[in-house]
Amino acid sequence: MFYRFLASEQQKAYIEMQERRIAEKDAAIADLKKLVDELQSLKANLLETLAEFRRQFFGVASEKTGEPKPPAGPGEDSAKTMVKAHSRVSRKPKAARAEQYAALPVREIRIPLTREERRCPYCNGEMENVSYVKVREELRITPAKVERIRYLQETAVCPECRKDGDGTFAKASAPMALMPHSPASASAVAYVMFQRVFLGLPYYRQESLVAQLGLTLPRETMANWCIYCAEHYLLPLYEKLHSLLLKRDVLHADETTCQVLHEKGRTAESTSYMWIFLTGSDGLAPIVLYDYQPSRKGACARDFLEGFHGLLQCDGYQGYNKVEDVVLVCCPAHCRRKFFEAVPAQRRKNIKLLDILSEEAIPEPRLPKEGEVPTWIPAEVGLSYCNRLFYLERGFRDLPAQERALKRRELEVPIWEGFFQWAETVNAAGGSKLAKAVKYALNHRDTLNNYLLDGRCEISNNAAERRAKSYAIGRKAFLFHASEAGARASAVMYSIVETAKANGLNVFQYLYMVLLYMPDYQNESAGMEQLLPWSDFIKKHCSGLIDIESITAEAHEPLPV
Repeated sequence: MFYRFLASEQQKAYIEMQERRIAEKDAAIADLKKLVDELQSLKANLLETLAEFRRQFFGVASEKTGEPKPPAGPGEDSAKTMVKAHSRVSRKPKAARAEQYAALPVREIRIPLTREERRCPYCNGEMENVSYVKVREELRITPAKVERIRYLQETAVCPECRKDGDGTFAKASAPMALMPHSPASASAVAYVMFQRVFLGLPYYRQESLVAQLGLTLPRETMANWCIYCAEHYLLPLYEKLHSLLLKRDVLHADETTCQVLHEKGRTAESTSYMWIFLTGSDGLAPIVLYDYQPSRKGACARDFLEGFHGLLQCDGYQGYNKVEDVVLVCCPAHCRRKFFEAVPAQRRKNIKLLDILSEEAIPEPRLPKEGEVPTWIPAEVGLSYCNRLFYLERGFRDLPAQERALKRRELEVPIWEGFFQWAETVNAAGGSKLAKAVKYALNHRDTLNNYLLDGRCEISNNAAERRAKSYAIGRKAFLFHASEAGARASAVMYSIVETAKANGLNVFQYLYMVLLYMPDYQNESAGMEQLLPWSDFIKKHCSGLIDIESITAEAHEPLPV
């Protein structure tokens, strides 16, 4: 009996041991399955990242528009090339030559007959002129030239007083120098600024350029000219534009990186930022301002926009949450771009994203029906919702603000509701681009819809991104700023140039006029008003061609103050 009891106890212990082993094996198998799933997800993400890097290095970087294509069916030949039907696109008609040259001055060159040609071949008499016949037209460009302007101040004496041994003298009033003890003139500095900002030519290239004109002008001198004039003459105008910008109701904001080599307390490799702020589509004169800051902290935007209380259109960067008493309007174009990037590269070739201002016609996107969803990958579904919104916006862009707001509530609100309902059902692999796109959309659900609050808001923040690109083009050439003063001067110069462009001015002429008049009017508020880019005086003198010959330092009309 004892041995039988012992045997049963051993069997029980053995069974328990086997059950523990089975449980441990099951747990190990579950862990391995979880690890396999994680590794597969990691592999998919790495392949996705690798494909994106390959596209950036070797592929086409542009974004195309079109409908996502369903994958090939079981009976279809995947090797066949699908040719899209040709569709005529309504393009802006080309301007006629007369229209292209309408603003150019005309110089007629009359070609007379020679003495021999004027003799009649029959009677040898001298022929008389009948008319001149147009043979052809050509364009003639005169390169820039550098002159030394030597001001000679007249001095006069009274001859009657001189007879009595007492000379009474008078001297002519000479124009004020732009910079003390410097040969810099308004035209010379405007030329350097224009080449640096508008054309993106760094100082060392300009140094080589002016050498071809016979002038030795070191790059350090050009930099000092721009820094001094930006601080003394452009900055007061910049501050005036800043105060006017804060009074608007709708603004755009963005930021891009830059580098400053010599800045106190920071290494040369440190990343700094150029912030961009501009007015929206409110029907008033546009203002574009750049602001250099050593960091990307939200406090930078908060301090610059102190006093602004309206709608701020921006991307999803959390730093903009620091701006107080504003309504953030997150950019749906960023949301759309993330779904576009989540589409595999091979399928992405048939898709393109166009701005609503593009001249190219956009085919009407369709939303997937319930039965069609399985034939589309999730990223294409999300992209279709976004494309539908942008297609509608293209039709609304010329409407008055109030009417556009009503159309948006009627037609776009249901699309957003369907989009977010779909997004909540997506089960994407963790860390994938699709997961990031869905997370971005859901995290910014409220701010993505805020453009619906006001018809003056745009559906995208592309206006700010275009101004960031203007700076990035120049940065690609000059690479870095040597000093903090140079970075701040660049911010001021880019602000004046981009604001002039936005107001349809001749940029060089506007820089020239500001530098010409500011030495005399920088402390007069009325004079400052006349130098704003939308004043009647500036429109009159800066809307046409460059003119520095009839408007000079020694002979120019005073401001109408």
